Amino acid sequence: MARPNKPRVICGLPEYHMFGPKGRRANTLEKVVLLIDEYEIFRLMDHLGFTQEETAKQVGVARTTVQRVYMNARKKIADVIVTGKILVIEGGDYVVCDDDCEECLRPLRKNRKRRQGGRE
Repeated sequence: MARPNKPRVICGLPEYHMFGPKGRRANTLEKVVLLIDEYEIFRLMDHLGFTQEETAKQVGVARTTVQRVYMNARKKIADVIVTGKILVIEGGDYVVCDDDCEECLRPLRKNRKRRQGGRE
């Protein structure tokens, strides 16, 4: 019997849920679904620059799980960009943490210090 999935902790839902090529009718294009937990791992690693270990701690899963989910997310995003499909961000097994969660606020503070020229 397979082990049940552990819900991933995300800091918030994405502001935008659909992306696609401009000038084409959305109903004629194939859609690729990026799960919310895939989006969160992609956001943490590629947008905020987290390592796999930091991402695993933030999301509450093993580093090997982060690696697998990250590779799946990158494949989907590459497919959308290269073939002109629509990317839809929805679904997955996740829980949204509190708005004032220290784990979620720390990266924002870290990035703010970098922009202001301060040290971490």
